[in-house]
Amino acid sequence: MGRGKIEIKRIENTTNRQVTFSKRRGGLLKKANELAVLTDAQIGLIIFSASGKLYQYHSPSSSMEEIIDGFLKAENIHFDNLNSHQQLHSEITKIRHETDRLQLSLKQITGEDLTGLTVNDLNQLEEQLEFSVSKVRTRKHQLLNQQLENLRRRVNKPISYIIMSIKFSHLLH
Repeated sequence: MGRGKIEIKRIENTTNRQVTFSKRRGGLLKKANELAVLTDAQIGLIIFSASGKLYQYHSPSSSMEEIIDGFLKAENIHFDNLNSHQQLHSEITKIRHETDRLQLSLKQITGEDLTGLTVNDLNQLEEQLEFSVSKVRTRKHQLLNQQLENLRRRVNKPISYIIMSIKFSHLLH
């Protein structure tokens, strides 16, 4: 005859609750021992009853202190990773603020968002733009001069080639 499935909820009757606690605690300790023996795992199990009584189990190959030390070391690694995540989050936040600032500056330079700027701010922006225009004009003139020089070379090259061809053909005749 099979057992019926029970609903997992708090047992209201204190006697039944204590009996269930004792039986399930024994089963849990037995399973912990089997797992430790079969797999050579380090297991530490701590149980406090409703009345505050302590029950514990540790693997035969180690003490509860060793298991707790291992747990604390593993948690410190976890906390170190958490600190790394917090540092990354902080760095991302800084980069977002910098990006927002640069986008606002770009909008101001292009004249899209001039709200909130004082006359002094607008004068500085105007000076920056005039300086930038000067640099752009200088670069444009450099490129135009380079293109003009390249065109002159191309034009002079065929003319000198034609002149040499004519001279060479006169020598043959």
